[in-house]
Amino acid sequence: MQVLCAGHVNWDVTLRVDRLPAPDGEVTIEQHHQAGGGSAANVAVNLEGLDHEASLFGSVGSDESGVLAGRELAEAGVETHLVESAGETAVKYLVVDGGGEVMMLSNQGANEAYRASDLPDGALDVDLLHLTNQPPAVAAELARRGRTAGVEVSFSPGRRFADRDFSGTLPLADLLFLNEREATALVNGAGMDAVRADADLVITRGADGADLRRDGRTVSHDGYHIDPLDTTGAGDAFASGFLAARAEGETGEGALAVANACGAIASGCVGARADVSWAAVEAFIDEQTA
Repeated sequence: MQVLCAGHVNWDVTLRVDRLPAPDGEVTIEQHHQAGGGSAANVAVNLEGLDHEASLFGSVGSDESGVLAGRELAEAGVETHLVESAGETAVKYLVVDGGGEVMMLSNQGANEAYRASDLPDGALDVDLLHLTNQPPAVAAELARRGRTAGVEVSFSPGRRFADRDFSGTLPLADLLFLNEREATALVNGAGMDAVRADADLVITRGADGADLRRDGRTVSHDGYHIDPLDTTGAGDAFASGFLAARAEGETGEGALAVANACGAIASGCVGARADVSWAAVEAFIDEQTA
């Protein structure tokens, strides 16, 4: 399977602390970690780890963080179509507590300094277009171009879903990834009427697994209960695993099982990038089911 991922490319700075500080309080940094991030970039890297060809469309700044992010992507085997802005690359500062929960701070950054017209001719010669959070007008135009090219479209709108109007993209998506909060925003905002009747809807429930809703039926997988180290990137790993398993012929609970395993593996590592590979997934599932 060949996948074009479109959306954010970031540089992540992760600080692990034993607890989040109270107002005017102080805590000790237990671990400091820097690496590439951004949902679209994370999914692309994970798909390469799962033996599928991934390319990436997004933007970075003309600074050292942009160079580092681009270098990591190239080393992972991801073909990039990156627009370089004169500004700074988006940097996310992630504060992770002892339970793996994340507090995120970010600069304005250049991760949305691209337009749909910046995508090169031929970049949509793929099997699937995976869209993540980005300006709604750009997402809608990319989805339209994808469908015109006969490419399947998946969409993972992310944590800003409630604040952005993606009603132009939702009817064009064959597959939609949401967490429970985003699913509530869909019902209360754009409405389920914006989603195609034949679209697959995947709703993640954190440590409680995930549901796949298709043709009026729901298939579930209860997930794997682990002690999370850092949940950053877990949703991206989940989406990567689901897409890869689906391409291998898993269409229901089997795809959810792989996706949940990928999410759990990501939650057990610091930072948004983990060893999401078939060998790691199989070893994890074997350990969990032993």
